[in-house]
Amino acid sequence: MRTDHAARLDEVLSLGPVIPVLVLDDVRTAVPLARALVDGGLRVIEITLRTAAALDAARAIRDAVPEAVVGVGTVLTPAQYALAEAAGMAFAVSPGTTDALLDAARDGGVPLLPGATTPSETMALLDRGHVHQKFFPAEPSGGAAYLSALASPLPAARFCPTGGITAAVAPAYLALPNVVCVGGSFMVPKGAVAAADWDAVRRGAAAAAALRAASTTP
Repeated sequence: MRTDHAARLDEVLSLGPVIPVLVLDDVRTAVPLARALVDGGLRVIEITLRTAAALDAARAIRDAVPEAVVGVGTVLTPAQYALAEAAGMAFAVSPGTTDALLDAARDGGVPLLPGATTPSETMALLDRGHVHQKFFPAEPSGGAAYLSALASPLPAARFCPTGGITAAVAPAYLALPNVVCVGGSFMVPKGAVAAADWDAVRRGAAAAAALRAASTTP
């Protein structure tokens, strides 16, 4: 991994304890949703490439909410990575890794947060310079206890766990020395986007933004 990518990724992941991971079906909801998240204290936003509207939604947020740091997730192929780069995304996230994707990210202009679950996958990514890694799926794979066990033999790795993260379990992850932040959608109440209840999203974001403090409280 290029050193400038590593530095940029470290800066992005350190901006807050939680990254909202969003699946958006309607571009029209993207900007007000992002504004509510940013107003609540969560600047970094990941839009997953799981819908036809995803890339347009990410672009809309990038253009209309300059305070937001927008990236795309579920990047599986070099072609999708190229789309993220062409869209001017601040970062890209993958649930796993392939050599082709890592090669594209090495030569491209967008920092990649690649996914790993096992010690072998983590070691392989470290060999390629990827200190920051997505731990996915976090809860089904052993949760905070699993990541805690990795901290001693693999101290160089820094994780952003996603997958099953809730407000209740997030503090246990954030208290670990090898966790930079967590990702999830728990700060967006069910039905809030459909109802355009941006105040509820703002409150959820504010509560999520305060989780770092909660993780360090005795």
